[in-house]
Amino acid sequence: MAKFFTPVQINEFKECFSLYDKKQNGKIDVKDLITVMRCLGTSPTLGEIQRHLQAQKIEKTGEVDFSMFLMMMHRQMKQEDPKAEILEALRMTDKQKKGHIQASELRAKLTKLGEKLTNKEVDDLFKEANIKSNGVVNYEEFTQMVMLPPVDY
Repeated sequence: MAKFFTPVQINEFKECFSLYDKKQNGKIDVKDLITVMRCLGTSPTLGEIQRHLQAQKIEKTGEVDFSMFLMMMHRQMKQEDPKAEILEALRMTDKQKKGHIQASELRAKLTKLGEKLTNKEVDDLFKEANIKSNGVVNYEEFTQMVMLPPVDY
């Protein structure tokens, strides 16, 4: 499983995993699995956690060791593709299939749906993406820009 992750990722996963290894036996309780996975940036649902457990034949009251956890993280990360999800959502907004939407429409989506952003956050995002509030947004370019890692000063 280690071949799917960088040493830095494995260390980060191990550090978080260890925080929930209450018995210090190299295992975490199944009830903590969703919390640990979410702390590490994935967004599993309860149903997805159930499927991970069923695939590994682990009881709801059981424990998960680190190698099993890595396998579950790999499966979860493989199925989550935020770039594709963002693009799909924006494509659904583009009724004429031209590859762009109105900035005002994007602002409405970002401030009213899902994990709502504030107007200031949208202003900052638009400024960084060089989008005029009355302009149009090429959503392929916009998605590419928001998926870039944050600048580390």
